[in-house]
Amino acid sequence: MEPIYDSESDQDAAINLQKVYKSFRTRKVADCVEQRWWKVLDSAKLKHSSVSFFELDEHESAVSKWARARTRAAKVGKGLSKNGAARKLALQHWLEAIDPRHRYGHNLAFYYDKWLSSESKQPFFYWLDIGEGKEVNLIEKCSRSKLQQQCIKYLGPMERKAYEIKFENGRLVYSETGELLDTAEEGEKGSKSKWIFVLSTTNTLFVGKKKKGSFQHSSFLAGGAALAAGRILAENGVLKAAWPHSGHYRPTPENFNDFLSFLLKRGVDLSDVKLDASVEEEEETVHFRSSSSEDILLSDSDPSS
Repeated sequence: MEPIYDSESDQDAAINLQKVYKSFRTRKVADCVEQRWWKVLDSAKLKHSSVSFFELDEHESAVSKWARARTRAAKVGKGLSKNGAARKLALQHWLEAIDPRHRYGHNLAFYYDKWLSSESKQPFFYWLDIGEGKEVNLIEKCSRSKLQQQCIKYLGPMERKAYEIKFENGRLVYSETGELLDTAEEGEKGSKSKWIFVLSTTNTLFVGKKKKGSFQHSSFLAGGAALAAGRILAENGVLKAAWPHSGHYRPTPENFNDFLSFLLKRGVDLSDVKLDASVEEEEETVHFRSSSSEDILLSDSDPSS
């Protein structure tokens, strides 16, 4: 089954939109790519790239389908209008936000690269799920089973309330339960759990335990923009450490400074808090292949966050 487009220009726009990643070389150029994304999105109304797009009620109008797709893609920039310093998801994780299943963006990137090199005329997700690439299995980089299993939980407005933090006498407290934030809980096999935070554009702090491949920084705001993001440690509500590490948002030093200012204004004592950004990191690289078969190397600090 081939996707149906209103015109040939719509088909070209849908493909060009998903290949917009290939044009960046540096972070400065990447910013230009992000601007192109929104321009193309406005003019082409992003083609909904999933099996569900093609399997819904056949009587649904093309206008309705485009509206659904645009709403889903727009979440990547949600919150930017509230604060110009907010960070959108890093480029490779746009795929994750657009995907209705929210498969992990780091994994999707390997298949995206394969799709680019194939020069297929089918939109990426159609190619991946039911088109020419449905049998592709990149076992050495990311198996098809791993791709399908690692889906990131995107919280709704009511769900994220369980992770919302308030401040009482400089201590971090969960708003719903009144429990003091304590990150000392052990993870699987006795390892230390990793706890992550995101500060929304409305200055609301969310904290939760990271679960690689299922709950990460993008989970809190459902892929929306954030003022700051990173790792956090606390004991009985007392902040012990915070680091600006997030592969999804890639916060800048300015973002982290804004986060520290946010804490100070709420009475948090930072005098004994570890803020050293040299904490142990996981480093991986992601390759995106351009149409000219040149490899563009995108270094991603802690891409699993």
